[in-house]
Amino acid sequence: MLMGIVLSSLLSGYGESEAVAQENGDDVPARIFESAVILFFDGKPDASVDAFNQLIVVQPDCQPGLWQRGLALYYADRFVDGKKQFELHRTVNPNDVENPAWHYLCVARATSPENARRNMLAVGQDSRVPMKEILELYRGDGSEEKVLERAAQGDNQQQRNQLCYAHLYLGLYAEANGDTEKAKDHILTAAGPYSMDHYMGRVANVHARVRGWLPSVE
Repeated sequence: MLMGIVLSSLLSGYGESEAVAQENGDDVPARIFESAVILFFDGKPDASVDAFNQLIVVQPDCQPGLWQRGLALYYADRFVDGKKQFELHRTVNPNDVENPAWHYLCVARATSPENARRNMLAVGQDSRVPMKEILELYRGDGSEEKVLERAAQGDNQQQRNQLCYAHLYLGLYAEANGDTEKAKDHILTAAGPYSMDHYMGRVANVHARVRGWLPSVE
């Protein structure tokens, strides 16, 4: 997902009260958000969802920006709720190709891949490689080969990051379409040889641990 969205913008509605809250030491929303993220990366999606829900109670206006909550809902197997979160997120971030991808994944798991393709969210332009090819695959117009070919372009560091994304989303796609072995292969590749320490790179590691493909963090 787009990581340029900082916490202050995620907590939309904080606005003029932010400075006052900080003066008073009232950093409750930030602490809840941090806790929710930590729980997610500890491989505890249910507890992470609970924390995100607590954040929404404290700061309701932040909910549209909480794509992180959508990911936690997916791994908590709450696919209908995840679908709703990604639909809501589109209202504040309409150009993020990853958002319709996760929406597809939630709908595919809740109903079927065919239904997910028919109901994919519209999206604007997103130039990140290889997201265009990933979205085409999810729509039924692309292929795994095209995703990997595009991801392999660029210098070494670009390739590593792009291949991390490619294998993560190919693994998610395979899982949503019932191919567990292919999903495992792609996810472990994203979490291993092409691992990245950004949010989505760490999602690959969470996926592997939640599925029992790597040891859980206790």
